[in-house]
Amino acid sequence: MRTFKVIFNTIRSMSLKKILRLLSAVLPHPIFSVLSFYATVKAFSIAQKLYPKTASKNGEGNAFRHALWCCLIMMYCCKISSPEKALDFCKKITDLHEELFPNEPLETKMDLHNNKIGMDYFMEILPGIHRQFFEKSFFIDELQKKTANAKVLKNLDDDFDGHLVYLEE
Repeated sequence: MRTFKVIFNTIRSMSLKKILRLLSAVLPHPIFSVLSFYATVKAFSIAQKLYPKTASKNGEGNAFRHALWCCLIMMYCCKISSPEKALDFCKKITDLHEELFPNEPLETKMDLHNNKIGMDYFMEILPGIHRQFFEKSFFIDELQKKTANAKVLKNLDDDFDGHLVYLEE
C-alpha cells in the first residue's frame, strides 16, 4: 500500500509539462508501460524488504533497486516482445525517469549507472534462458551479490564499470 501512495504522490506533484512528456513516452507503448509500472512497484517493494534503511535513499538499497527495476522491466517486456525492443523501451523509460525527476548530478550518475548494470546483467544471462521462463528470483541473488560489492561513488569522474555504485550518506 505504501508503494502506491509514494507513486501517486509523485505523479500528483508533477507539472503539466512533465505529465505530458511522460504520456508521450508511455502512450505509444501501452502494454510495455503497464508492465514497467508493475516492475516499478515490484522492485520498490522487494528493495524495501531487503534494504529497508537504504532502498529509498542513496545507499546500497537504492543501487539494488535500480538494477532490479531494469531487470524486471526487461523480463516483463521480453515476455511479449523482442529483447531488443524491451531494452530500447527500458533505457528510454528509465532515462526519462531521471529527466523528469532530476537529482543532484552525482545522484543522477549513480542511478543511470545502476540502471545500465541491471540492463547489462539481463542481457548477459538472456542467452542461457528462454525469455518466457524468466522469473524475478533469477535476479535477486546475483544483484544482492553485486550490491555487497558495490562501490562508493564520490565524484562525477569515478568509473566503476561492472559494479553497482551508491553514495555515502
